[in-house]
Amino acid sequence: MIITKINHHYLLCKENVSCDVSLDWFDPTYWQQLNAIVATKEGRATAWFYEHKKQVNVLKHYWRGGLVGKLLSDQYLYLGLAKTRVYQEFDLLCKLDELRLPVPKPVAAKVTQQGLIYRGDLITGAISGATSLCERLQARQATEQELTLVGSTIAQFHNQGVYHADLNINNILFSDDGKVYLIDFDRGQLRQTHASWQQANMARLQRSFNKEAGKWPTFYFSEQDWLTLMQAYKAAIG
Repeated sequence: MIITKINHHYLLCKENVSCDVSLDWFDPTYWQQLNAIVATKEGRATAWFYEHKKQVNVLKHYWRGGLVGKLLSDQYLYLGLAKTRVYQEFDLLCKLDELRLPVPKPVAAKVTQQGLIYRGDLITGAISGATSLCERLQARQATEQELTLVGSTIAQFHNQGVYHADLNINNILFSDDGKVYLIDFDRGQLRQTHASWQQANMARLQRSFNKEAGKWPTFYFSEQDWLTLMQAYKAAIG
């Protein structure tokens, strides 16, 4: 990882990648002025999709969730650069990319320190034509092949010791060529492989299916679908 400090900002970029990153990159207004914004996605926070050198990237700002988020919004306690959530997610993405796991390509990140607090931003490559598993299940039932691919892809991560802190069906994406990716590795870790945390990860995923099924007027997912996914997972887990 290459780290550049500009005043109270730390800019991070991946080694062996052209690192022409500037502070402007983390300002959506900059890309709007260049007419580079191609899409936005609303959620807990807005994600900005912009085109740069024929590559579509995604810019996200780090926001706190829950009750704490209502008080502190985007402020985090600064205990050193390497302990920031921004640095840790970017570093993890770089390692997962090197392992050739299906994750968004890490592009750059920014940590802005002001005394004892920091704010952060992350830029990754966009996944072409991506739709989440949640979006897909609102439109139609997943095929056996798709469910099998989801289960085997998660096992691929678990076999490498990758703990996803928020494994849910909004963070599982299908690309336009049918591949499965995992996104959002905030608070993720590389761990020793162990059945206890792996099973807890899968239990979290199952809860997300049930939660989303209760939110949408149409949602095509059955107990048999879960068994199909788990069968593929168990067949692929080391």
